[in-house]
Amino acid sequence: MSAGITIDAITGRIARAAASVGRAAGAVTLVAVSKTHPADAIRPLLDAGQRAFGENRVAETAGKWPALRDHYPDVRLHLVGQLQSNKADEAVALFDAIHSVDRPSLVTALGRAMDRAGRRPDCFVQVNIGEEAQKGGCTIAALPALLARARAAELPVAGLMCLPPAGVEAAPYFALLAKLARDEGVAGLSMGMSDDFETAVMIGATHVRVGSALFGARA
Repeated sequence: MSAGITIDAITGRIARAAASVGRAAGAVTLVAVSKTHPADAIRPLLDAGQRAFGENRVAETAGKWPALRDHYPDVRLHLVGQLQSNKADEAVALFDAIHSVDRPSLVTALGRAMDRAGRRPDCFVQVNIGEEAQKGGCTIAALPALLARARAAELPVAGLMCLPPAGVEAAPYFALLAKLARDEGVAGLSMGMSDDFETAVMIGATHVRVGSALFGARA
């Protein structure tokens, strides 16, 4: 299956899921998670019209994307992996959205980096929605304070992000994130991946992060 057909298939599924709950397909951004995949694997998606891509690591993005962006300047890059505070300047320079804001020290580092750079990527606050020790994200209890801190630092808070626990039904976790977003007055919901993005769309996702369904399994 070609990349173009694959993109069409995924966007079609997004559109049907959105329509089933009275949402417009255009309300959902498909972020093609291209982490670990080389430029040659990404170009067919770019040629098919895909413009939002997700990467996990600053160094990989810096090595891979500048040349691609020379040919596709309207690409928007989303950082979907954890971010170290000492990489904040590089992240602000490279990415148009950061989906993993999860602690006060990172908020401070990003605020300073944005002030220095004069550009302010969208920020999603990551919530550890399943309270899993091995995952990033702030606790649910800490969310109001972290959001307040992010706003005080003039981070453009676009929404919330989560990674539900693996191997269980994701819908309750997506619904909880949607409730938290409503309670905190934020509009964006970065949730849903290859196995559950349709469920996420039906519950209100504004950004779905799809990797393996587009690129195949990573080595």
